[in-house]
Parts: sequence; structure tokens; C-alpha cells
Amino acid sequence: MSRPHTPTATARTIIAALAQPPRADALGPIASRFIHALRLIALHDRIGRDPVPELAARLHGVDVAAKALMLAQEIAAIWPENIQISRFCCCLLSHDEATIGAFVDAAAAGDRVGFEAALTGLIRADRMHRLWEGALALVAAEMRMV
Repeated sequence: MSRPHTPTATARTIIAALAQPPRADALGPIASRFIHALRLIALHDRIGRDPVPELAARLHGVDVAAKALMLAQEIAAIWPENIQISRFCCCLLSHDEATIGAFVDAAAAGDRVGFEAALTGLIRADRMHRLWEGALALVAAEMRMV
């Protein structure tokens, strides 16, 4: 007769951490604004409207809005499934948003290793460069606004 497997303390800690959604305020400013943009794009997509005018107003520039939209489209094309987006007003991140925020934060820091670590096992390695380039373009546009 076999005994049921009981998780170790480390496994229980990992499981508890996965059950606790990360907070949006844990992200850096560029990643946080991009998650805000993703939610806005998703909202406009649902109602069939062009998000660019509102993105430009909220992100304070057409260039930043265009780069955010291009990165969002690149993510949608590469992501292995539909991206799970939290409600527009929610302070908690979905797991997809947390991963996206992590790779945008890494790109903002110029951390290619951290960027790849955030995406390893999720997307194919030969597609990472497209997200890296898109994230760097967004970061550059954001920096021009400062």
C-alpha cells in the first residue's frame, strides 16, 4: 500500500506564491504603463474601437502609443495561447501580465539574461529577439518622453 505524496515545505511555499497574484505596483514604471496599455488595448478590442487615440492621450505621446501597440501585437502573435488580461481597474496581475511585466522590466534595465529567463520555457527561443526588440523600442520611446 503506497502512501499519498505530501509536498515539502519548499513545494508548499512555491504553490502558495503561485496562488497569490502579483501586484501591479511591483513593476517598474515602464512595465506598469505597458500593462495599463495592454488592458486598454484589450478593452478597445472588445468594443471594436481603435485604441491609438486613447493610448496616445494616456501615454502622453503618439510614438509611445505606437510602440506599445506594436509590442502588444507582437506578443499576441508569439504567445502560446490567448493572453490573460486582468480587469482594467484591478491592481493584481494575471500570470501572463506578470511575465510580460518581468520581461519589459528586464528590457528597461538592459538585462538580456533576465529578459530571456522570464520567457524561457514559454516561447520558442528563436522568437525571443522579436519581443526583445519590441520592448527596447518601447523603452526608447518612453525615455524620449522624459
